[in-house]
Amino acid sequence: MKNKIKDLLLAEANAISRIPVTGKIEAAVELIHKRVHKGCGKLVASGMGKAGQIAINIATTFSSTGTPAVFLHPSDAQHGDLGVIRKEDVLLLISNSGKTREILELLDLSRNLHNHLPIILITGNPDSPLVKLSDVAIHTGNPDEICPLGLTPTTSTTTMTVIGDILVVLLMEKIGFNNEDYAKRHHGGYLGERARGGERAKERGGEGAYS
Repeated sequence: MKNKIKDLLLAEANAISRIPVTGKIEAAVELIHKRVHKGCGKLVASGMGKAGQIAINIATTFSSTGTPAVFLHPSDAQHGDLGVIRKEDVLLLISNSGKTREILELLDLSRNLHNHLPIILITGNPDSPLVKLSDVAIHTGNPDEICPLGLTPTTSTTTMTVIGDILVVLLMEKIGFNNEDYAKRHHGGYLGERARGGERAKERGGEGAYS
């Protein structure tokens, strides 16, 4: 069993290492920065099923690190929630197949509402319909799922999550997000206390932010 666990961990790690490093991630960072930080928009993330759960995580992590973001469920968007999107926003869509019906419909509805709304896509299929309709398409590397059936989103969602983390970290660095900024957005709990402690440590004379 231990060897099996090690094999599964290695498969996940290998999938992460094979995420293509191209100019697409940098382009996505620049687009989000332009729309949200230089403009007055926000990031609107969306996905169906497991991809939707990843989109929720990315949106909340962006919001807590200085880049306003919300999650929009593609089905709810068809029943009025589409109104959360403004013309200044940027849409981040997540679809492993790149042809999820609800996401294609959301893209169509969003651009019907705001014709030039820019789209960032995270996908495992570089030749999909959504890629052709997006401004920036980030490829996951399309790893094989570690699920024994080859069906359950497992390794694919790992790579999606990692790409989201990279986008968040690069945006944090680009806007100079620091402990004080973090503490203002995350007052409660251990992380809030840690952020405020880091600021107090720096005020005392340059001690490590997390000492």
